[in-house]
Amino acid sequence: MVGETARAAAPTPAPDLSVLIVSWNVAGLLSRCLDSIAAQSEPTAWLHVRQLPLAAGGAPAMLEVIVVDNASADSTLTMIAAQFPWVQVQANPDNAGFSRGNNQALARSRGRWLLFLNPDTEVRPGSLAAMLRFMQAHAEAGVVGPRLFYPDGSVQSSRRRFPTLATTFWESTLLEQWWPHNPWARRYRLQDVPDASVQEVDWLVGACLLIPRAVMDQVGGWDEGFFRYSEELDLCRRIRQAGWQVIFTPEAAVIHHEGKSSEQMVAARHLRFQASKIRYVRKYHGRLAAAALRLFLLAAYAWMLLEEAVKWLLGHKRPLRRERIAATWGLLKSGLKMPGRSPGRTNG
Repeated sequence: MVGETARAAAPTPAPDLSVLIVSWNVAGLLSRCLDSIAAQSEPTAWLHVRQLPLAAGGAPAMLEVIVVDNASADSTLTMIAAQFPWVQVQANPDNAGFSRGNNQALARSRGRWLLFLNPDTEVRPGSLAAMLRFMQAHAEAGVVGPRLFYPDGSVQSSRRRFPTLATTFWESTLLEQWWPHNPWARRYRLQDVPDASVQEVDWLVGACLLIPRAVMDQVGGWDEGFFRYSEELDLCRRIRQAGWQVIFTPEAAVIHHEGKSSEQMVAARHLRFQASKIRYVRKYHGRLAAAALRLFLLAAYAWMLLEEAVKWLLGHKRPLRRERIAATWGLLKSGLKMPGRSPGRTNG
């Protein structure tokens, strides 16, 4: 009895690794994500801390998981409470966005290493330990990311070079639709470099990023001016500017059910993606370049609107054309500017 009382009164040990997840209306996928973490970790005497075995005969790492929920309307909160009581939860009253949610989780976390993980991912067995061991062995690493896979087992592109100004006019625009395999896109996505070996890259897709806390403290966290999209590009750029390396390691693998939160609102996804790209260009290439990109994108949406209107007039799939006309007209009326939000943390 005395031993049990002493153990209960002992302070919760500081975790080595904090897994930080920002979620919005993906309860089913989040459950699979948390299951994948639970499968490669073990409970301890403390509710909110689990053990992560790192190597045979070696001391395990201590792990905590924090979920910031952006006002989900589904069963996310009840699901976590019922199935994963060891997960810490912060429930926002509204959708604070991905960057701000990550900063909220960061402020609450205590780990020396921080794993920013999307809720629509499943970490393959042994990959948490593999990433942490790699980070511990490479003092020069500011970011470590795994190989990403689609649910069908095919490799998902996740390595990138920094976009040039020209790249921003090609990526995810009509130009790329007309010429999808252009050499600029291939170079941007590092398709000219095999992904079978460890390599330093410019930036990584943000579905799963392991970052030392000291690095996040140095660069000032996530830039909340990016509601969603381009935020990991900006973060990796600032980390590299601070003298750290961004490293891709295929020794770890993560399944990524890409875009399951954002696909719930297609028009909003387009607005946030393009508005974030314009903000990134303004931040790193200047206001004139950002204005030129905005005008180009608006012209492209105007062309798309004209195409959809002609197809509607010709009677081709009119319900679909009506829906696309409404969405494209909304993008044009927005001017590709995000609605006003209360100011958050910005960097640069």
